[in-house]
Amino acid sequence: MLRIGSTLRASRRLLNRQLHFQCPIIAGDSAIAGIAPVRHRRFIPFNYSSSFGNISASASFFSMLSSNSSIFNAPNTERTEENDSVEPNLSVAGDAGVALSEVERVAPRLSDGILDAYLAIELALDSVVKIFTVSSSPNYFLPWQNKSQRETTGSGFVIPGKRILTNAHVVADHTFVLVRKHGSPTKYRATVQAVGHECDLAILVVESEEFWEGMNSLDLGDVPFLQEAVSVVGYPQGGDNISVTKGVVSRVEPTQYVHGASQLLAIQIDAAINPGNSGGPAIMGDKVAGVAFQNLSGAENIGYIIPVPVIKHFIAGVEERGEYAGFCSLGLSCQPTENAQIREYFQMQSKMTGVLVSRINPLSDASRVLKKDDIILSFDGVPIASDGTVPFRNRERIAFDHLVSMKKPNETAELKVLRNGEAHDFKITLHPLQPLVPVHQFDKLPSYFIFAGLVFIPLTQPFLHEYGEEWYNTSPRRLCERALRELPKKPGEQFIILSQVLMDDINAGYERLAELQVKKVNGVEVLNLKHLRQLVEDGNQKNVRFDLDDERVIVLNYESARIATSRILKRHRIPHAMSIDLTDEQNAAELQSACST
Repeated sequence: MLRIGSTLRASRRLLNRQLHFQCPIIAGDSAIAGIAPVRHRRFIPFNYSSSFGNISASASFFSMLSSNSSIFNAPNTERTEENDSVEPNLSVAGDAGVALSEVERVAPRLSDGILDAYLAIELALDSVVKIFTVSSSPNYFLPWQNKSQRETTGSGFVIPGKRILTNAHVVADHTFVLVRKHGSPTKYRATVQAVGHECDLAILVVESEEFWEGMNSLDLGDVPFLQEAVSVVGYPQGGDNISVTKGVVSRVEPTQYVHGASQLLAIQIDAAINPGNSGGPAIMGDKVAGVAFQNLSGAENIGYIIPVPVIKHFIAGVEERGEYAGFCSLGLSCQPTENAQIREYFQMQSKMTGVLVSRINPLSDASRVLKKDDIILSFDGVPIASDGTVPFRNRERIAFDHLVSMKKPNETAELKVLRNGEAHDFKITLHPLQPLVPVHQFDKLPSYFIFAGLVFIPLTQPFLHEYGEEWYNTSPRRLCERALRELPKKPGEQFIILSQVLMDDINAGYERLAELQVKKVNGVEVLNLKHLRQLVEDGNQKNVRFDLDDERVIVLNYESARIATSRILKRHRIPHAMSIDLTDEQNAAELQSACST
C-alpha cells in the first residue's frame, strides 16, 4: 500500500491531460554533435519501443509541480495493488484544478509503471547529475601520440560521502571532466577519484561547496527479483533534461561487461538503455538497484545494469585501499562434468557434482595446490553442480565464478577437491590476476621503445583493435590467437613484438619482419619491454642481435644504430625514443619535462 500526496496526484492528472513528454534514448556515452563516437564504445542507439509506453518525463515540469504543491488542496488518497482509482471525495482548488468528473474518468487509465516513474524522478532530481567529459585516446599504431580529443556526455548520481558514482567508460581516457546538477546552468569541475574498468564503475569528487548545496545522496538497495519494476534515470541523447524509463527485471546472471571485457554479475531489464544514460541509477522504490551501463545491440529493449553487490565490492575496495583493487580470480579454466562417462572415468560417485580443472594460471595461488584433472566439488562449502552453477536466491542458479569474484583480494577460499577418487580440502588465497596480453589500457599511455627505427611494444588488445571493428579477422592471426589464449609464466612478463619499422638505410630489408614476437636479445630471453631496453643499451657487444618468432634474426651495429636512432626520431618528429615508464627514476622527471615542452 502506497500513500500518494497532492503533488503526485496532480502530476497524474496532468499526465492524463495529454501533456507531451520527451522520449528517452541511452547506455554508453553519447557523443556531442560533430564528434565521431569512439570505436571501442560498442553501444548502438536504437528506436525506443516499449509496452510501457513513453515514460520519459520533463524534469522542469516535475520540478514546477514540486515547488508549487501548495496550489493543490486535497486529502491524501491510497492506492492498492488491486485498485488504482481516486477516492470520490477528492476536491481540487486553484487554477490548476480539474473537475472531479474528469479525475474519475481518467483515474482508471493510470498505471503503476507511470506512477513509479514519477516517484523515481522525484527521488532523483537532487541526486542525478549530467557528466561532460573531454577525452583523448592513445594511438597504438603510433604510441608516442594521442588521437584527436572528443567530447561525450553521461550520467551519474550522488552517493554518501559527497561522491558521484558513474560508469568507467564515461570518463575513460579523460583529460577534463565537468558535472552539472539538475536545475542549474553551472558546470563544476570534477576529479576522478577511482576507476575500475573491469566493473565499469568510477567515483568522481567535486571540490566546490556550492555544487553540494541542496544535493541528496541515494542509498544502495538489494538485487531485485525477477519481474520487479525498476526506473532508469539519466540524461540520454536527444534532449538536455533528466529522463526516466520504466522496465522490469528479466534476468540476473554473470554477463560480459563490454567495456572491461570481464564476466561479472549483471541485471537484464527491458527498459531502454541508450547513449548518455550510462552511469545513471536504476531505482527500485526509494533505493538504487543498479547502475545503467550497456545494452544488447540488434535487440529491442534489452538493457543491463550493474547490480548492488558489484557496486559495493568496488566502493569497499576503494575505501579500504584508497584505490581500485580489482576482482579476484581462481586462475582456473574448468569443464562441466555432465557426461556420465567422464564422471565414471574420474571416479565420481553417483551423488557427487563438480567441475573438472582443465587449465591453471601459473601465477595463481591455485597452481600451488591444484592439479590438472582435479574435480572441484564445492567452494566455501557451497556445492558446485556438474554444470558449474551454485544456488542463488529462490530457485535460481548462477555460475560459481560469482562467488569467486565477490571475494576481497588476499581473502582465503576453501575448496573441496576430488583427486584420484579421494576427497581433499584445500585453502587458496585469492587475488586479481592479469593476463599476458592486457585486455584494455585506459587512462595510461602505451609503452614503446625505438632503436634504429625498430618500434618495440608490448602486445595489447587495444593494439589489435586498431585494425578495425573486425579486428579478430583483420589483425595478424598469430598475434590474435596468442593474445586471447596464452598465459603468463613469470611475474611481470610481457609479450613483446616488433610493431613496425620506420624506414632508414640502417634497417633496410627488415621491414617485412614487423608484427613478429621478439624472443631474445643477444641470446637472453626477453621478460618485458623494460628488460629489452636494458639488454639493447648494455653496450658490451659490438652488434645487437634480435631473435624473433619464426626463427627470424635482426642484427645491427650498436654504434651505427644509436646514431641512426636520433636521425630517425627527428625525421618522424618523435619526441623521445622511449615511453616515460621505461626510464629510470633519475631521469623520469627530466623526460616528463622535455615531453611536455
